[in-house]
Amino acid sequence: MADYLLVHGAMHGGWCWRQVRDLLTRHGHRVLAPSLTGQGEHRRRLTPEVGVATHVDDLTDLLWYEDLTDVRLVLHSYAGILAGPVAERAGDRLAAVVFLGAFVVRPGQCLLDVEPPDVARRYRERVAEAGSGWYLLADASFLAQWGVRDERLRAWAGPRLTDFPFRCQTDPVHFDPRPLDALRKVYVQHTEPFLPSLQPSLDAARAGGWDIRTIPCGHDMMLEAPEATARLLEAASGPPPSPGPDRP
Repeated sequence: MADYLLVHGAMHGGWCWRQVRDLLTRHGHRVLAPSLTGQGEHRRRLTPEVGVATHVDDLTDLLWYEDLTDVRLVLHSYAGILAGPVAERAGDRLAAVVFLGAFVVRPGQCLLDVEPPDVARRYRERVAEAGSGWYLLADASFLAQWGVRDERLRAWAGPRLTDFPFRCQTDPVHFDPRPLDALRKVYVQHTEPFLPSLQPSLDAARAGGWDIRTIPCGHDMMLEAPEATARLLEAASGPPPSPGPDRP
């Protein structure tokens, strides 16, 4: 059995992993799915000071206080940029890192550096106009952007989205890449629809020789396809596969 640390993306919280967490737990795994500072049930802790370093602290503190080892760190979307700093500080506690439709950055880059320029510009404008200059206002319309098509799922998830600290999009991510390079890395792409903003991250994963997997759904895989997501995470816990094409 394996230990999993499931980390949500922007505007989400630990709540988004509910079904995946329960499926993995029923299979005997130990699963933690925290909400990062300022997100989910911790939304009242959102301040202009919350940034990438805050969320790195959230994860490394949890790993230490729970004394977790041999952990499968699963990072969705925004959370992908936390991989390098977490591996640098707690790589000895990690067995693998799974990038679930996640952004990949090099040392010194920020999230907006790996977004298309038009997307980055739109976010900056939105923060200036409706986020007091320091947060991205949560809006259920993002669910359409992320490819969530089921109306009942939109009605359930939309009210749970949380304003997102803009510093998490603009803070440069500084880390020594060697600890992350030493870990097994799996990149999971979604295809129905694919999010074009993730193309540079997918390209980086392929160039790095990572294990590439595919789930045929939209960006919020844990919400749209919890069974397939749980199965894939269990498969990613096994030994690395032999080199070959992208796998389902």
